[in-house]
Formats: sequence, structure tokens, C-alpha cells
Amino acid sequence: MPPTPQPGPETPPDPISADAPGVIRRPLLTQSWLDLTFLHWAADPADVAGLLPPGTRPDTLDGVTYVGLVAFRMHRVGWFRLPGVPYLGTFPETNVRLYSVDAHGRRGVVFRSLDASRLVPVAAGRIGFRMPYVWSRMAIHGHGDTVTYTSSRRWPGPRGARSRITVRVGERIDAATELDHFLTARWGMHSAFFGRSMYLPNAHPRWPLHRADLVECEEDLVAAAGVREPLGEPVSVLYSPGVPVRFDRPARPAGIPTP
Repeated sequence: MPPTPQPGPETPPDPISADAPGVIRRPLLTQSWLDLTFLHWAADPADVAGLLPPGTRPDTLDGVTYVGLVAFRMHRVGWFRLPGVPYLGTFPETNVRLYSVDAHGRRGVVFRSLDASRLVPVAAGRIGFRMPYVWSRMAIHGHGDTVTYTSSRRWPGPRGARSRITVRVGERIDAATELDHFLTARWGMHSAFFGRSMYLPNAHPRWPLHRADLVECEEDLVAAAGVREPLGEPVSVLYSPGVPVRFDRPARPAGIPTP
């Protein structure tokens, strides 16, 4: 009986870069991400490895990975080069995400949940892309230098999972740290699509980042996403006014194992 083939050596992760690795000239999707707040907690890679899709492992910086809670305003989602949709393509969103790297060294994010306030995009994301979108009642309010994001889950559940986040936006960051770039400059998404591993590249201008103070954070979205270890206080709180984004066609390179 021939020996079982062994996986080849993994490529080291790509360098952490504040700038996109390439230009996407013929995008699959276009959109803008506006009024973003990034909250991050440190986590042991072993605690989240089982939550990632096949063919990926936790991405780490100095041996630590992170759990992200990101609240923002999605603006004018559009297909190909068509203009973005003003109503259905514009809505508040809050996602719980983890950080991943594949056998080809490409760093990405893995979404554990994406709460959004428009039912049609939620249904399209769940059915068409097998993404964990959830329909929620949501709002974003700004007052002076503070921004408040609220969400309350409607469907499919767990019904009633909610979040209320308020931050006070500080000064623009002139020299971002390696951790700032690691948490925000992610140039792709890893996902499982019909049982196969998929990588969806994206590109956008360099993030304009601000330090922020966390005024209030009451949420159970992280626990609802399956991350149940006690996380304590966030180790990073950042704000950005936003960037325009382009997504390329998905790739499923042969080197990524699939079930």
C-alpha cells in the first residue's frame, strides 16, 4: 500500500504591510467602509484554531493572535464597475473576526459573524457566499468626538445578541505600529465555500488611523461567535474615517487542503 502523501512545507507569512500588495483593476465588488472602530483582544492561538476554515491557521504577531470586533458603516456596495447601490448597499455593520494565514503565506481575516441592518444583503451573503451574516437592528450616532454603535440581533440568532460601543476619537496616528498594521491592513478573507477553502483578495488605500478611548462596551457578539474564553479589556482601540475598497475574484489555490 503506497504511503499517505504528506503536506508540503508551508510558506512563511507575507510581510506585514500598510499598503495593498497589488492593484485590482477589474473588481468583483466595490464598496466603502466608513466610520470604523476596531476593538481587539489578545488570544492564545490554540483557543481559536478550531474556529478557522480548513487550510488556515491562526496568524500571530510575537506568538499572539487577536479577536476583533469591528463596527462601521458599509457604503454603496456595487458589483464589478457598476455604481454602488445607495439604499440596499448602505447600512451599519458589526463583525467578529479572527486572523488567519494559509499554506501560501497569505494573511487574511476569518469572519465569525457579520451583523448588518439590511435583510436583502444579509440573505444574499448567507445564500450566495455562505457568509455568517445576521440581520440586526442597528444604528450609528456621532456627537462631537464620540461615536456610538448599537446592534440587536433579529435573525437567525441567537436572537437578542447585542452590542453597544462608544468611543472617543483622538489624534491622527502619524506613525502606526506593527500591531496597528497587523490588525487593520488585511489584504484578503479566508472562508469555506461549499466545503472548499477560498481566499478573496481586497485592496484599498492606506488606512487613516486615529487612537481612540473606549467609553462604553457592552456586547455578547464575541461569545455568540463561539469565542468563549474570558478576554478582559481590549488591548487596542482604533478609529478610522474609512477607505474605498475593491475585492478581486476568489482564489482557491491547489496548495490549500480541502475536506
